[in-house]
Amino acid sequence: MSLGKTIVQFTPQSFSCHFKKFLESNYIHTSYDIVLKDTIDSPQIRACVRGRAYRNLNLDPNRLKYPMKRTGKRGEGRFTRITWEEAVDTITNELTRVKKEFGPASRFSPIGGPWGSISPNGLAKRLLSLDGGYLDTYNDYSTAQQDTITMYTYGSVMIGNSQEDILNSKLIILWGFNSAETIMGSLCNYYLRKAKDLGIKIIVIDPRHTDTVVAFADQWIAPLPTTDAAFADAVSYVIITENLHDKDFLDRCCIGFDEEHMLDEIPPNNSYKNYCLGISDGIPKTPEWAERITKVPAAIIRTFARELAASKPANIVLGWGPQRHSNGEQQARGTMLLAALTGNVGISGGGTSGAAYLSRHKIPDIPIPTNPFPGKIPAFLWTDAITRGTEMGIADGVIGVDRLPSSIKLILCLGSGNLLNQHSDCNKTAKILQDETKVEFIVVSDNFMTPSAKFADILLPADNFFERDNIKRAWVYGDWVAYSNKLMEPPYECRNEYDWLTEVAERLGLKEEFTQGKTMEGWCKWITDEIRSEHPDFPSFEDFKKQGIYRWKHDKPYVAFEKEVKDPLKYPFPTPSGKIELFSKRLFDMNRPEEIPAIPKYVPAWEGPEDPLKNKYPLQCISWHHRFRTHSIHDNNSWLNEAQQHVLWMNPSDAKKRSLNNMDRVKVFNGRGSLIIPVKITKRIMPGVVGIPHGAWYSPDKDGVDQRGCINTLTSQRPTYLAHGNPQHTNLVEVVKL
Repeated sequence: MSLGKTIVQFTPQSFSCHFKKFLESNYIHTSYDIVLKDTIDSPQIRACVRGRAYRNLNLDPNRLKYPMKRTGKRGEGRFTRITWEEAVDTITNELTRVKKEFGPASRFSPIGGPWGSISPNGLAKRLLSLDGGYLDTYNDYSTAQQDTITMYTYGSVMIGNSQEDILNSKLIILWGFNSAETIMGSLCNYYLRKAKDLGIKIIVIDPRHTDTVVAFADQWIAPLPTTDAAFADAVSYVIITENLHDKDFLDRCCIGFDEEHMLDEIPPNNSYKNYCLGISDGIPKTPEWAERITKVPAAIIRTFARELAASKPANIVLGWGPQRHSNGEQQARGTMLLAALTGNVGISGGGTSGAAYLSRHKIPDIPIPTNPFPGKIPAFLWTDAITRGTEMGIADGVIGVDRLPSSIKLILCLGSGNLLNQHSDCNKTAKILQDETKVEFIVVSDNFMTPSAKFADILLPADNFFERDNIKRAWVYGDWVAYSNKLMEPPYECRNEYDWLTEVAERLGLKEEFTQGKTMEGWCKWITDEIRSEHPDFPSFEDFKKQGIYRWKHDKPYVAFEKEVKDPLKYPFPTPSGKIELFSKRLFDMNRPEEIPAIPKYVPAWEGPEDPLKNKYPLQCISWHHRFRTHSIHDNNSWLNEAQQHVLWMNPSDAKKRSLNNMDRVKVFNGRGSLIIPVKITKRIMPGVVGIPHGAWYSPDKDGVDQRGCINTLTSQRPTYLAHGNPQHTNLVEVVKL
């Protein structure tokens, strides 16, 4: 244990929150920023409120203390204490039995859990691969729609300019991008503040008047949820009809904009221009057309379009919320279209929009051997793989095999809230997990008796990030990597997953293959050596561990696709055509034009503003990442709960129709479930829309009515059309006073 000194730490999730802790007498007294040389070119990173409040959970008396086995029905939360030896023996026996009876594809570990180069989920997959295989996943809950459609458009998701390049923009459009609350990288808010100080205009597009609007915006535009693509179409209509588009860029770098730039084998009248002008379907996508759908006044759409076209370079920064809808692929595609239409791709100050990730450095994870079972499912469809696994095939997004040979029968859920709380439709998920004829064995490793933990057959007390070594990068945008030193020993009988998985591996005769003779610290040294093999200037393991953080420096901002735009013949884009594909033949060949169009196009959403179900449930219900929670982490943190109450946002006009007063307790419901929550009446959300922050712990009463305000009581397990992704922001509900 390290007493009386400071040690670099970082949060276990993906929000790049690095800070130091001061430890004395086994108590973490304070958290504060790591102080490095602070310059304009290389500014100081700072911890967010979530990172600073972690120390309140570390020695919480409600932490799980001992391994336990279930004594009641699944979900009741009744357990009895067992020894670690019994827990490890039981897990080993069940892994072996289920593999023998149902095959390796019946074993599953949901994504999620603490991030870092050594993650519990990665460790589970490492062991399952060595033991014959498991059912793996691809994509994720966060960005499946935008990542998938970005691949079809640009051929890669690593298409972002570095964040500091935003200071070279003349116009910044934050499209559903709520960095003030979500924290999209350690320095994102710093650069936005600096951009504002430089006089760069910032427009925020969001149904909510978010804290990002308050902090940075010169203008707020509020389209109805799920209608962003219609807004983008109308903006394109103005730009095209007023001859403001970048013809040279479209000619050189894109296919599919007009009939002159289509593939020879495609029938006529399938270009984006013909769709936008109404030549192909008889409906010009005018601002007046879009106003009826989006509720954004036509005059504002025209002004926005002209300003975007005139303000080169402009950067459309797409958040993750707009694509987390039932038609989310089209929201992301609409913003990428605008970036291309205005020629802002491949230039400093511009941007690609879409999944604009960037990583200039290679930081490996603990390796996962090749999975002997080649099949994968979309990450969001794991409950389908329980209820109808053997029916799932290519049409469900299964890859690697034509059809799954088994349904899921065993789950290793290590530090993941996705077993219940963060997955859609908690009531439906709970019923699936309660049925022991479906999933026969569930292991959960966690810090607290979370809603997911209650469904364990074997429940294990995990350590936390104060109690283990690990290495963590600065999410997907930063030039930082941190060594998170172990600060103290785990309390009671809490253990790291690596320790007990090693014991399982030993019983399976796989210990040497699993550990390769390394401890957790040994794997951190291996990762450091791998970094040094790619970046010779990186410090030695000993120096890295001592200093705790390393910052790469670069002479200038990175601009994605710079050489491809300057010389697309010599440097083609990584797409089948070698160009930005505004028309995708791969999507065209799917022959589902109404759901998966070959061009960027507004597709009305199920449970959107045009769905007849709106007559029964008239309000669109969205969610956002709360300032005081990292997904469901911190919902039991008293400090953060004191700082801000968990409430439903509603516009005064909708509250008046329901005779509601501010902070009334209300019931929010639809066909999937009901929840109870106080209502905050505010003009900061547009009429017809209500919002609930995500991450509250699912807490149903005896009638199944959630008492905490868990948004996933209301969300759907129906996946999106193309990515089979998560549509958790697309919900129709009604609200009544209790």
